[in-house]
Amino acid sequence: MSEEPRSGQKDSADHAAAHREPSGTPVDVTPDSGTPVDVTPDSGTPGGESERAQVAAFRSALGLESLIDVHTHFMPERVLAKVWAYFDAAGPLVGRAWPITYREEEERRIELLRGFGVRAFTSMLYPHKPGMARWLNDWAADFAARVPDCLHTATFFAEPGASDDVRHALDQGARVFKCHLQVGGYDPNDPLLDDVWGQLADSGTPVVTHCGSGPVPGAFTGPGPIGELLKRHPRLRLVVAHLGMPEYEGFLDLAERHEDVMLDTTMAFTPFVEASDPFPPAALPRLAALRDRVLLGTDFPNIPYSYADALHALERTGLGDDWLRAVCHDNAARLFGL
Repeated sequence: MSEEPRSGQKDSADHAAAHREPSGTPVDVTPDSGTPVDVTPDSGTPGGESERAQVAAFRSALGLESLIDVHTHFMPERVLAKVWAYFDAAGPLVGRAWPITYREEEERRIELLRGFGVRAFTSMLYPHKPGMARWLNDWAADFAARVPDCLHTATFFAEPGASDDVRHALDQGARVFKCHLQVGGYDPNDPLLDDVWGQLADSGTPVVTHCGSGPVPGAFTGPGPIGELLKRHPRLRLVVAHLGMPEYEGFLDLAERHEDVMLDTTMAFTPFVEASDPFPPAALPRLAALRDRVLLGTDFPNIPYSYADALHALERTGLGDDWLRAVCHDNAARLFGL
């Protein structure tokens, strides 16, 4: 069975791939400030002593012994190899060379996260066609059994067996699901998924969902389709990946209307994203008000900058230490009972 991403898509399309400015371009993302902030990354060797020290200093300043990252990618090696090859070839959703900062063997990637003080992370993976979800979920179940730091992750696709796949994954112990509307190209309101959403809502299982239209719009991306889904399943614990970029404010609207809707910070506020899809400064107070429903996500390992840079980008929002503590640890600890 092929795991090849279909033309125009890739297994890691949730990495905001249309950003044209080089990583490290200085931008000002500090609210209410007339002074540009130099955000050029300077983290030393990725994963090296200097970067570990920077992440440790970030945690120490917040009084956090550890971080929880709800949006990291681990997947079968042959699938990941194809994802990296897609980046290397600057595929249609990339548009330019995209250096993989943490191009390492699986065990080394796990060690890197542990070295950053990440106490729990996910293995986000997702199918791009029918027939993939079950075997991806079986792989993820084995990974979670081998790696106790991993929050057992699962996925699904809009296909006749979707309900059975989700039930099987829940029986295996899945604690979080990934839904990728852009890569999958399916409508979240497809009748084939009615029982899927019902099971996830009834079990209270969070679903990290790429539903924003970045890097390029899909047929079913944007706040509209998700808004319709939430009308039918208002208790669904939906985690909007990437803060919903670029439709940030539309997804903030949904979070404000639905108390079980959350957002993750994956790639948000980094120079790589701000160059093309900046978060509107006027919306920062709304993000601050949702402090208890924002979760740390990074897209590790497939990011074109360092892990420390992703954390510093959040720091530069100026939303304060209490917000950062909640986002980087406390909210996810409460959500997953850690």
